[in-house]
Amino acid sequence: MMSEFNENLTPSPAGPGAPDLEPSCGIRFLTDFWRDKYLREYVKNGGSKIKFVTGRPGSGKTHFLGLMTAIAKEEQYKTVCFSAKNVWMHDFKEIYIEIFRQCNIMECLGSISRQVIQKMGFDLGDIPDNMKFIDYLSQQNMGDAFTKREIRLLLKQTFLDNPMLDNNFALACGMLTGSILGYPILEDQSRDLLLAWLEGDRSVKLSQLRGLGFYPSRITKFNARHMLRSLAEVVRLSGFSGLFITIDNLEILISRSSLDPVHYTKLKREDTYESIRQLIDDIDTMRNIMFVYAFDRELTDQENTGLKSYQALWMRIQNEIVGERFNRFADMVDLDLLAMQEYTPQVIVSMSQNLARHKKNTPVLPLNLDQAEEIAAQARTGAVGIPKLIQIAMGEVKTDV
Repeated sequence: MMSEFNENLTPSPAGPGAPDLEPSCGIRFLTDFWRDKYLREYVKNGGSKIKFVTGRPGSGKTHFLGLMTAIAKEEQYKTVCFSAKNVWMHDFKEIYIEIFRQCNIMECLGSISRQVIQKMGFDLGDIPDNMKFIDYLSQQNMGDAFTKREIRLLLKQTFLDNPMLDNNFALACGMLTGSILGYPILEDQSRDLLLAWLEGDRSVKLSQLRGLGFYPSRITKFNARHMLRSLAEVVRLSGFSGLFITIDNLEILISRSSLDPVHYTKLKREDTYESIRQLIDDIDTMRNIMFVYAFDRELTDQENTGLKSYQALWMRIQNEIVGERFNRFADMVDLDLLAMQEYTPQVIVSMSQNLARHKKNTPVLPLNLDQAEEIAAQARTGAVGIPKLIQIAMGEVKTDV
C-alpha cells in the first residue's frame, strides 16, 4: 500500500517542531524551493497562494503534503491537513469549518491577549498562572476605569479597526479575548455561543447573539471565504507566519466506488469546481495563507468529469507554457515530471537506503544501481510513480534476518 510507503518516509521528529527531513531525497528539489520562495518570503510577507499537486498513483503526493506540513510548522505556520474523502468539498462552508476546528482559535486569542498585556507595559511573568489579568490588576489596586478603558481600546484597535477582519468576526474575537483577560466580562454560556457561531453551528439562534450586542448572519458557502480571510488574519495576529492548508485525495470527485465514504453527483462535483474557482479569484483578497490541493492525475485526464470538464476552473489552473523541464513556480505541480528530472538512479538508490533504514517490522535490503536504472525505465511507461515502484521492488528483496 502507498500509505505504508508514506508512513515509512514520514519525517521522524528529532525533537518538538524539528522533523528529520533527510528521508525526502529528490523531493527536496521542490520542498526547499517552496520553503524559501513561498513560506519564508511571499506568504510570510502577506501574499496568498493556491497550488495543485498531481501525479500517478504512488508518485508520493501524500508524502509530499506531509513533508510540506512539517516544513511549514518549522517556519511557524499554523497547519491544517485533511482529506477530500472526509470533508464535503462542494460547500466551502464545510471546508471553513474543518479549518476553523483545526486552528484552535482560543489558543490564538490567548496569544493575542498576552500581547495586549505587554502593550500595556506589564510583565507576563508577574501574573500568576491561572489568574486573569483583570484580577491581577485589582490585586495591584490598578483595576480602575482608566485601565479598563485602555484594555477596551487595545481590543478595538486589534480587531474592530482591522480592515482584514469581518466586523462580526472581529467583535466575536474581541469579546472572547476579553474573556481571557477577564474584561470585558463574558459568561461561559455566551463564550460557548460565540464559539459555536464562529464554527458555523446552525443550531445557534441569531436572536441569542443579538443579546450580546452584535447582529451577525449565519456562515454559509457564500461568506465562508470572507470568514476564512478573517481567521487567517487572527492566526497572523497571534504570532504565526500564516496559515498552511493541505487537502488530499481530490480525485474522490470522479470516483464511482461504492466503498468511498462520500459520493459526488454531477451537480456536487461542478459545485466543487466552482467553489475552487471562486477561491482562486478571491485568493488575492486574503493574506498569509497557502492552499495545496493534491489528486491523482486521472482528475486531469478525464475529459468528461475531471477538471477539464469545467472550463471556468481549468482555464485558471492549467499551465500556459509546458516545457520539458520541471517548473518550480508552476501552480500545477506534476510529481511525475519532477521524478523523471530529479530521480536519477543514484537518487533512487538513496531513497531505497532511507526506506530500508526506516523499515522496522520487515527488514529489507536497499536497491542496487542496476535495479534503480530498471525502475527509472519502468517509470517512463508505467501506471504508477517511482516511489511506489521502489516499494514494490524492495518488497521482493527480503533479508534473511
